[in-house]
Amino acid sequence: MEPVAEPAVDRDALLTKAMKAVTAEDGGELSVAVLDLDSGESAAYGEGTFDTASIVKVDILATLLLQAQDADRHLTAQEKTYATSMIENSDNTSASALWRTIGQADGLAAANKRFGLTGTEGGDGMLWGLTQTTAADQLTLLRQVFGDNSELGESSRTYLQRLMGGIAADQHWGVSAAADGSEWALKNGWLARSTTGLWDINSIGRVTVDGHDYLVATLSNGNSTKAKGISLVEAAAQAAVSAFQDTADN
Repeated sequence: MEPVAEPAVDRDALLTKAMKAVTAEDGGELSVAVLDLDSGESAAYGEGTFDTASIVKVDILATLLLQAQDADRHLTAQEKTYATSMIENSDNTSASALWRTIGQADGLAAANKRFGLTGTEGGDGMLWGLTQTTAADQLTLLRQVFGDNSELGESSRTYLQRLMGGIAADQHWGVSAAADGSEWALKNGWLARSTTGLWDINSIGRVTVDGHDYLVATLSNGNSTKAKGISLVEAAAQAAVSAFQDTADN
């Protein structure tokens, strides 16, 4: 007899089940996407387009590194200073400087086309924080940073990974809540919208759990406070990783 193949695990269903305990506030939205780098399996929950706030800084630096590769040059000392401050400290002045360097939204779009992002649109003018994106696109971007099949060379990926692993202590929140100890690298975004006073809270990165590396992107809006938004994205990240844990009892 032919051996019977094990049925594929429905990770989306497991994630949906886990997310029943994670709810956005009334009027708020939440989306999460996760990839097991070892198995290549992924899962997603929620949909829609979100303001990036400061998570776009990863995309800005990835774009700069791609442009530098194309020009066969290294980043300048000033660019490295901006990059470190932009990622590790989430410095906005540095982000604005590099946004100009890459050619603002047009430069971002050209790089994202090569990276495989299909639902991301750069903010108008200097409003890089109002870039629109999806959780699926952020997962694609993370694969460019942390995966092997990338438009970015090894040195560019290692550089970005190192900065995302050196985030300032006051920003040690978000997807890191799902990690084992200190095995994580991330970038968070937070923005109070002036029109509503409600918060966009986002977190993207890599976490290591039980020896497995996971890429996680969780996006949210409509949070009444920054603290509530942080709790929401952390719970979503934990739920995302739980969809890949031991499923024997499910």
